[in-house]
Amino acid sequence: MNWVDLNCDLGESFGAYKIGLDEEILRFVTSANIACGFHGGDPSVMRRTVALALANNVAIGAHPGLPDLIGFGRRTMEISPQEAYDMVVYQVGALAGFVKAAGGTMQHVKPHGALYNMAARRRELAAAIARAVYEVDPQLILYGLSGSELVREGERLGLRTAHEVFADRTYQQDGSLTPRSQPDSMITVQEQAVSQVVRMIKEGVVLSRQGVDIRIQADTVCIHGDGPHALVFARRIREVLENSGVSVQAAGHK
Repeated sequence: MNWVDLNCDLGESFGAYKIGLDEEILRFVTSANIACGFHGGDPSVMRRTVALALANNVAIGAHPGLPDLIGFGRRTMEISPQEAYDMVVYQVGALAGFVKAAGGTMQHVKPHGALYNMAARRRELAAAIARAVYEVDPQLILYGLSGSELVREGERLGLRTAHEVFADRTYQQDGSLTPRSQPDSMITVQEQAVSQVVRMIKEGVVLSRQGVDIRIQADTVCIHGDGPHALVFARRIREVLENSGVSVQAAGHK
């Protein structure tokens, strides 16, 4: 039987600003990537989101990003591998405190936004992030773009990894995500997103923007929590997967 994890970026509200539909989406996903205060989130939001995930029996992961609240962590910054290591240790440690205080355990770490995309391509950054995760807790699962440097570096260190694919993003022929700066980067049609997810899981391929099928490994599917179609996509994707014989479960249950 095919299996897959459904993950969503959550806890990205901060202060007086609310982002996403966390409570509603938690009913349909199996893993939550919780922002740690750099690109989104704050201590109170972190605490509440951890509690919500535990109440919904959803596995918890840290979602560390670049220190860019205004840019939502999606703007590239020139950082050194040491700075990447320090940022990840700091943020994972912060969320781990809230998880422990709530009586839970943390399953995984998934970098956010520009940090994620930088680590997908740059081996030195990927190695620093993987080492940060390993040295905080070698039992954590490292989530990274399917086939990326981040996943390779995690595996080299002996971490469990999850190759991540995206329901609502388009792909380039080299396996990278289409940059958000391009108008065709996002999928906004529900059935197109669902069809892409099913093909990635069952056939191990995705259609690139160049019209060529490329091979892809799909251990976990991301549904962006801040997207306008996030709740509809999450509900429909889970329904279709379960009806087609795919077991939907957290990556740590594999």
